[in-house]
Amino acid sequence: MELRHLRYFVAVADAGNLTVAAQRILHTSQPSLSRQIRDLEDEVGTELLTRRARGIDLTPAGRAFLDHARSVLSQVEAAAEAARRAAHPAKPCFTMGFLTGHELTWMPEAMRILHDELPNIDVMISSQYSPLLADGLLKGKIDAAFLRRERGVPELAYRVLVKEALMVVLPSNHRLAALKSIGPRDLVGEPFVTVSNTAPVLRAVIDNFLKRSGMKITPAHEADHLSMGMSLIASTGGVGLLPAYAQNFLPPSVTSRPLKGESPTVDLVLGYKRSNESPILKLLLSRLDELVERVSKKIR
Repeated sequence: MELRHLRYFVAVADAGNLTVAAQRILHTSQPSLSRQIRDLEDEVGTELLTRRARGIDLTPAGRAFLDHARSVLSQVEAAAEAARRAAHPAKPCFTMGFLTGHELTWMPEAMRILHDELPNIDVMISSQYSPLLADGLLKGKIDAAFLRRERGVPELAYRVLVKEALMVVLPSNHRLAALKSIGPRDLVGEPFVTVSNTAPVLRAVIDNFLKRSGMKITPAHEADHLSMGMSLIASTGGVGLLPAYAQNFLPPSVTSRPLKGESPTVDLVLGYKRSNESPILKLLLSRLDELVERVSKKIR
C-alpha cells in the first residue's frame, strides 16, 4: 500500500464519482484510477466502495477505512511541514517605523547595526505620520519607531535621538532669500504656511515660537505633509517653518534659511512599547549611541 492509494481513495470518496475524481481532482484517466482503487481493495482484503451507474457508495469497510486514511494523510503532511521548518526555520521579524522623510537619514544605519549582529532577520519598514506610528507601537504592529514624542501614551517609552532646529522655508526667488538668516519680524505680513494636526508635536512647537516672538503671524495655510508644504510655499509665495531634515527634500523652487538667534527645536526620538520583550529591540536600544554617532557623521 502506498500513499497515492490513500490519496486516490479519499479523492473518490469526496467526489462520490470515479470519473469526476479522475478528471477534476487527480487529473488522471478513469480506467487508471479504477485500477488503483482495485489494487487498494486487494491490499486491504475487502471491497471499500460499490460502483453504481451514477457514482459510488462507500461500503461499511470503506467508511471505516476513510477515517484512518484521512488521519494518515494528515500526519504525513504534518511530518513534511515539520521537516521543512527544521530545514528552513522562519526568520525573526522586526518592524521599524519612520516619520516620513527620516528614512533617508536613519534607516540605512539602523539596518546596518541590526544586520551586523543578526544577519538572518527580516526587517519590515513602515513610513507614516508620527501619531500613526505611536498607534502602531501601542498595538504591537511596530517594534520601534523614529517619531515625535507623542503625548498621552504612557505605555510608550522614548529615547531622544536628535533635537532638530526649525528653519525658515521660502520660495527661492523670495525677497527674504537674500538674507543669511531670518527673524520673526521679517515674517510679519507674509503668507504663513504651517503644519496641520497630522503633526501635533511640531505644530505645538511652531505655535509656541510664534506666540513667544510677540509678532502677529497668523497661519494662512496648513500642510499635511512635506510635499504639500513645499507646494503651498512655492505656489502662494509664502513662508513656513520646518525641521532641518526638510532641506533634503527641497525642490529648486524652494530654499531655506536659518532663524536669527536661538532657533526652536523639535525632538526626534526612538519610541517603543515598554512591554515589548523583543531581543532585537534590546539590541537596537543597546546600540543607540552608536547609531546617533554614525548618523551625525553623515549629516555634518
